[in-house]
Amino acid sequence: MNQGTEGSEGGTVPPWRHPAFRTGVREMTSIAPGIAAWGLVTGVAMVKALGMPLALLMSLVVFAGSAQLAALPLIAAGAPVWVVWATALCVNLRFVIFSAQWRPYFAHLPLGQRLRLGYFTADLNYVMFMKRYPEPRPSAEQLPYFWGGVALNWCAWQLPSIAGILLGERVPTQWGLGFAGTLALLGLMNTLLSDRATWVAAAVAGCAAVAAYALPLRLNIVVAIAAAVAMGLLMEQWPVRRRPS
Repeated sequence: MNQGTEGSEGGTVPPWRHPAFRTGVREMTSIAPGIAAWGLVTGVAMVKALGMPLALLMSLVVFAGSAQLAALPLIAAGAPVWVVWATALCVNLRFVIFSAQWRPYFAHLPLGQRLRLGYFTADLNYVMFMKRYPEPRPSAEQLPYFWGGVALNWCAWQLPSIAGILLGERVPTQWGLGFAGTLALLGLMNTLLSDRATWVAAAVAGCAAVAAYALPLRLNIVVAIAAAVAMGLLMEQWPVRRRPS
């Protein structure tokens, strides 16, 4: 976060001192409680499956809640490494789309800073950013706004996740943390269902997951993700095909 933005007098202003940084923080505030609940549940799940050192390492290095939750049951079940990697890769394929759509905004930045942006990127930050800046026209306020949103998102995830890791051994399994995690995910999902394409993709994913439930190693998750991605791409292309050339 050491890359400044140009000020009105030709100098540089640190992102956290730019007014857009505070705007990014403010717009993420209403979403932070759901992220915190999800992070807490994930932290408890990680420490029970991996132990404290590996759970802390995974939380800080991976920083991908849905991929972590998808990989943990496979790791606990002793699934082959390629299955764990393939599942995490499929879960995170959406970030390829995110990065492609962010390219017009941030492609001019140095490689090191783009790598930092990639680490902190999250689903809801993408949604909030694109909602505020729908046109790919770079401006001085976009980078501070991005950092404001991801800074709050990272803290809202990591602090509860680490708390769950540290306290997870004292939480009884019968408390139904899996169900609580599902509720947290549903709350976050509802903020992403903003148009017909996402609703249809979510419905197709749910049907595919149920239809493929009998597959071993929870591969029905991979099937659901693939079905959702395919349907989402079809829904994005469908209006283009209907328009006359």
